[in-house]
Amino acid sequence: MEQHYYNKTLQKPIGSGFNAASTSTDVIKGIDLTGKIAIVTGGYTGIGLETTKTLAAAGATVIVPARSLEKAAKNLAGVPNISLEEMDLMSHTSIDSFAEKFLASGRPLHLLINNAGIMFVPLRRDSRGIESQLVTNYLAPFQLTTRLWNALKKANGARVVNVSSQGHQFAPFNFEDPNFENREYETLSGYGQSKTALNLFSIELDNRAEAHNVRVYAVHPGNIMGTELAREASVEIFHQLGLADEKGNLLPEFAASLKTIPQGAATTIWCATSSLLNDIGGVYCEDADIAGLASEQEISAGVKSYSLDENNAKRLWELSEKMTGITFGVD
Repeated sequence: MEQHYYNKTLQKPIGSGFNAASTSTDVIKGIDLTGKIAIVTGGYTGIGLETTKTLAAAGATVIVPARSLEKAAKNLAGVPNISLEEMDLMSHTSIDSFAEKFLASGRPLHLLINNAGIMFVPLRRDSRGIESQLVTNYLAPFQLTTRLWNALKKANGARVVNVSSQGHQFAPFNFEDPNFENREYETLSGYGQSKTALNLFSIELDNRAEAHNVRVYAVHPGNIMGTELAREASVEIFHQLGLADEKGNLLPEFAASLKTIPQGAATTIWCATSSLLNDIGGVYCEDADIAGLASEQEISAGVKSYSLDENNAKRLWELSEKMTGITFGVD
């Protein structure tokens, strides 16, 4: 059956049997990943750590690239079936070194979980002068997936899960000035466009990769309690978003909506392992199911239509190759 990637017909729940309260343990039940190899970026804190533990407990061999090997080793102590490797997503040369080492092992890659991300940060740039949220949240996953492409093809049934966010609704991708060179930096806009980019990449890569038996998904994990994502956030930002009062106290209705870390990892695990997705890819998922379309007027559940636009997706692919200096030929 023809897959309609860009006209939104696939963006609707399929009755997974799970919901916002489902946990990673619920989703992985009955699934054996023995013999499978996974890479989980950011797999040693927050929902990434939960993702690593869940996949490893199901039998997968999980490689966790880390900027801080000491911190990763401490957080993953006692977890079976894992190995640690050094990688810094803000360094394009570090990404290449990690990928080259993995490819040299000759192993297939069954699951690539692009989980790591940053948010609420001040203006920073990498060595190339590119804004840090755009680098970490999007261009690094683009580069890493590109470099690992041959290993993904070798798996003959690989999945790529890109951890996005409802925060993509903060901003569409700004093709005129993605790097904040001619406009004032605004951290929420930077975050929003980086996650919109990740959604567009997920659709376009799935469209190109399906012929090689590689499927791709974008995931909104939910608003999670207890992660490090907001470690640089100011009180003003939470108040601006309507999530807290002037003193930084979370509003009761927002606090009640927060997920636990195991609940936050559930959608990633579902996209990585569910047989319901064997013939579906290029979709944005939340609450362990495919999401519907979001309201065009306000921030709501689901995915914004600008995150599914074919012209935007193809234009972004070309821009990404230009910004990274990498040609991603899916063949």
